[in-house]
Amino acid sequence: MYNNLMDRFLTYVKIDTRSDADSISVPSTKKQVDFARVLMTDLKEIGMSDVEYNDANGFVTATLPANAEDTGPVIGFIAHMDTADFNSENIDPQIVENYDGETILLNEEQGIRLSPDDFPNLKNYIGQTLITTDGTTLLGSDDKSGIVEIMSMVEYFIANPTIKHGKIRVAFGPDEEIGVGADRFDVDHFGADFAYTIDGGPVGELEYESFNAAGAKIKIKGKNVHPGTAKDKMINALKLAVSFDQALPENEVPERTDGREGFFHLLEITGTVDEAMMQYIIRDHDREAFESKKEQMLAVASKLNEAFDEERVSVEMKDQYYNMREVIEKDMRPVELADKAMNNLGISPIVKPIRGGTDGSKISFMGLPTPNIFAGGENFHGRYEFVAVESMIKATDVLIEIAKLAAAE
Repeated sequence: MYNNLMDRFLTYVKIDTRSDADSISVPSTKKQVDFARVLMTDLKEIGMSDVEYNDANGFVTATLPANAEDTGPVIGFIAHMDTADFNSENIDPQIVENYDGETILLNEEQGIRLSPDDFPNLKNYIGQTLITTDGTTLLGSDDKSGIVEIMSMVEYFIANPTIKHGKIRVAFGPDEEIGVGADRFDVDHFGADFAYTIDGGPVGELEYESFNAAGAKIKIKGKNVHPGTAKDKMINALKLAVSFDQALPENEVPERTDGREGFFHLLEITGTVDEAMMQYIIRDHDREAFESKKEQMLAVASKLNEAFDEERVSVEMKDQYYNMREVIEKDMRPVELADKAMNNLGISPIVKPIRGGTDGSKISFMGLPTPNIFAGGENFHGRYEFVAVESMIKATDVLIEIAKLAAAE
């Protein structure tokens, strides 16, 4: 049905588009700009209008004009170009046709296997065509599946002009994996009434609730004295760092929480007796609980500082994004439309909170409600990533059905 879907996916995933959290350029890597040029060429060849690259934010945008008399809402579809911080060089996708439910040998030389013993989700794909890695890189289904599905949707409509749809806007953006890609998204220029990020996992995922998120850097100033004469003089910054972490709630960590439960996550700790630094992320779906977690962290620092005659522990904290439900629940049209589209296609919607964030988390708060829809991939960000071709086809079906339903309303 979508003749170019698989070939386009295999072409795109071989292009290295990894982002770089240490870069200050926009986008963070030149290879994302190069990929944007590829996408622009393909959009023009498909027949899209208004194909543009925005130098200020790194987004490629394009338009599929309406062909329905009563056009309905302008709908946006968004996916990201970059891949995560795992090896993305020389990606060599492997095709497993009619998967039999057994272990897949990804790399014979290194003995790397994709086993249903480790990943029971493989059993959901028996009889389907899987695309995997060769065991040495990630695949890039996150989010090149989303890009390909949007491409296939607009290509389908252009090839079938009698099928009615309203105006459709598409956007492919950079640096989602490092959390800054949507910061400069131009909502006014995009001109949609609502949008979807096509950036979820297995078939059926429909998400409009994300974490509230903040990052915290803890700086600890110690006092290094020769251990032989250190009594009542030494202040060990590393020991203070341990005390800081132990003062936070023991069970509010990623490895002990799920669903809507929030957490403190210690990402990094470095230092010496003289000084130490800790990096945390703070997450919670509930805004009040989120604010409380930030206050807890400040209170821990204040309590530790009481033992000294000067501030030894300081906290730098910055909000990163908020729960998009606060915006979307005021107008549930995009969620209801996607839910109806999936049900029309015999797909059971899986509506659940994201234990993370998407570009939609930020874009929603810019005034464009943007829930998230499945793109089909599994085991993102590593050597065991895979996607079923059938899942990408179903995702494309859903995007088409959303546009058709919106035009018929």
